[in-house]
Amino acid sequence: SAARSVSSPSANSAHLSSAAAVREWQRPMDAPGLGAASQSSNVTGQSSSVCKAENAQKAEATAARKALMPFVVISVSYLLFTVTDGAMRMIVLLHAYQKGFTALQVALMFTLYELAGVVTNLGAGLAGAKWGIKCTLVTGLSLQLVAYALLFGWQEEWDDLSAIVYVTVAQMFGGIAKDLTKLGGKTVTKLVTPEEQSSRLFKLVSLLTGWKNSLKGVGYFAGSALVAVNYELALGCMMALVVSALPFALFGLDRQLGTARKKNVQWADIFMTKNANLNWLSLARLFLFASRDFWFEVPLPFFLRSPRCEGLGSDRCLSDGDCPSGAGCQVDVCVSLNVGGGCGGFGWSRVLVGAILAAYIILYGQVQSWSPQLILGPLKQSPPNQLTEMLWGALNCLPTAAMAVVFGVYSTADGDRTLPLAASLMSAVVTFAVIFAVNSSIHSFLVVHYAKEDKVATSVGFYYMSNACGRLLGTLGSGVLYTYVGEDQGAAAGNDNVVGLAACFVAGTMSSLVAALVTYKIHDEAATLHCGSCVCRRGQPATLTAEAAVAETVKDVADHPEALPSLADGAV
Repeated sequence: SAARSVSSPSANSAHLSSAAAVREWQRPMDAPGLGAASQSSNVTGQSSSVCKAENAQKAEATAARKALMPFVVISVSYLLFTVTDGAMRMIVLLHAYQKGFTALQVALMFTLYELAGVVTNLGAGLAGAKWGIKCTLVTGLSLQLVAYALLFGWQEEWDDLSAIVYVTVAQMFGGIAKDLTKLGGKTVTKLVTPEEQSSRLFKLVSLLTGWKNSLKGVGYFAGSALVAVNYELALGCMMALVVSALPFALFGLDRQLGTARKKNVQWADIFMTKNANLNWLSLARLFLFASRDFWFEVPLPFFLRSPRCEGLGSDRCLSDGDCPSGAGCQVDVCVSLNVGGGCGGFGWSRVLVGAILAAYIILYGQVQSWSPQLILGPLKQSPPNQLTEMLWGALNCLPTAAMAVVFGVYSTADGDRTLPLAASLMSAVVTFAVIFAVNSSIHSFLVVHYAKEDKVATSVGFYYMSNACGRLLGTLGSGVLYTYVGEDQGAAAGNDNVVGLAACFVAGTMSSLVAALVTYKIHDEAATLHCGSCVCRRGQPATLTAEAAVAETVKDVADHPEALPSLADGAV
């Protein structure tokens, strides 16, 4: 036994432990008077162990609360801000429609709002990595106050060009504010979730993003209802909400949260992500959001507000009540309240239009929040992957394609077409909201899943730059299509918007199709596609070639030289 213990350190340790155990077992028998003392010592030791365990649990709970505090603070600030962001869009859009601006002119008002998002998402990623999320969040909330303050200066007597330029600049500050604030909301989920807990990350991202969109829907309705009462009242109420969010950001966050760990981030780190999957996902995101904004943001509210074409310019009237909804009586003849906005719609009120858009956003947000549990979970597609997004991206084409056909057919129909068009349109909007919400939740998960933890701010910034590009493409494209496609119905009516909205639906369908095809380029060999109990495609385990393994090892050594073992420790 002695020989074996010398030749084997592990055997030696085992032998000594056994001998110690025998001596401990024999001690009460050799010295009966010491038995009680030994038992008392054991009890004391056990009590000490229990105390240590309790202290460890308390310390762990404190650390968990401290880790989740940034998530709570940023989420509260982000969600309050989101209400004001949705309200601003509806306040500007409906106020501009009431003043007689065309869909293209309103789209131009949002140009700098979306274009600022392109630049801001790049700069926000850089600023977040260098100075932390607290800096970007406080700056975003402050700029939102600037945007609302500028909108107070919109004067009734200005000509169209002056008003467009002024409102566009004011909206630019709102666009910068939105994307600076969004960076914190999207980044903090990655920072508080362990790397191995992908399912938890997916649920956390979906929950925050879903509630953000639901509250944006609340903002849509609040902005529509308040601007119907008074323009200045609507602006003032939203500024009060922004002010209430500032203390959370100022006093509840650490300066270093979200900063890059190893080195200062440069512009090249944002543009050259060296992450092919993130690049392809960003391009898919561009076309995904363009597929919605080609018809939703400007054309849909314009169409819902515009009156039907029949009788405009010919029906005689004594008051506005003698004209169809959305039209007014001018010089004893019924004319559209906004000739530049065209005709062919439903003539619904501002509050009703805002309620419909708000219902879409809220439904979209709630489906996004619960898609892991209610949709992707039962289908065994959670956490999602490349193939999951390809499937849902293809489904995203269906509602807009159906509406393009329906509106194309009804554009040549005679008589009152309000009821069948309204039923078809509302059904398509609900269906699209559900499918688009699932797509968006998958995208929101994949970007933080693909992002490296120490570069999550720059990765998310680059990704949402693409989001802003897609919104810009859709907004401008929709303004052009809706304004210029469709037959002119006369000076009192404008163009037939049924044809214009059909063209917008066609553009949205094509954009959805491109997004699904681009997702195919993402490299994810291990991706498996489930449809419930069926396996549509089984992924392959990820493997590395010898060259790739060597390259990865060399990179790890270069990044972490301190981890190399020392020769003094006997390492070869």
